[in-house]
Amino acid sequence: MIAAAGSGERLGAGGPKALVEVAGRPLLAWCVGAFAAAESVDRAIVAAPPGLEDEIAGAAQTALAGGDLALDVVAGAAERAGSVAAALERVEGELVVVHDAARPFVTPELIDAVLAQLAARPDVAGVIAAAPITDTVKRAREPRPRGGDFERGGPTVARTESRDHLWAAQTPQAFRAGPLRDAHAADPQRVAAATDDAMLVERAGGEVLIHPAPPGNLKVTTPEDLRLAQVLLGTLS
Repeated sequence: MIAAAGSGERLGAGGPKALVEVAGRPLLAWCVGAFAAAESVDRAIVAAPPGLEDEIAGAAQTALAGGDLALDVVAGAAERAGSVAAALERVEGELVVVHDAARPFVTPELIDAVLAQLAARPDVAGVIAAAPITDTVKRAREPRPRGGDFERGGPTVARTESRDHLWAAQTPQAFRAGPLRDAHAADPQRVAAATDDAMLVERAGGEVLIHPAPPGNLKVTTPEDLRLAQVLLGTLS
């Protein structure tokens, strides 16, 4: 499942992030191409901005190049969790992968790896791609200002945290469909507040494993990220 219903507001793209052209292809197409090349995937379900299902389907089709990956497009929601839930209704298999269209550098090898690790561990509910935190981590006394407004100065350092056990969660994230459905059927406020699907599964009592992600599995969120993606993906096209 590919969550592609994001508005692209922080990106400043003037439209859905998934349709922004990067190195000659829509951002979404880079993700779909990786899923089409993955050996363990035979179907992709894309959650689109409501009303733009045809445009999203067209962008996804540009990456298939006559391949045999089945493609479904569903109307997503304003919140990411709602988009995943909508795509999850179309899932028929036991194992499912959730990926953000904003991560166009995902590789077929990483997709296959999280699925293989999940298949090999029937005792766990999910396996996520994540990167170990390498920066020194500071806990602040005050929360970050909304919108990144630091005109009055930044927050005060409360303490330095140990990074030994810290990982930055990414996608793809592989789950058993049953526990993922149960997690999305939990308290609506908890679901709306979740920043990724692993968080929901964890809070529902499911065990989630970490698979180290390669350094290049970057996310496109800001205009600076988009410029970097243009350069890096341009070398691949």
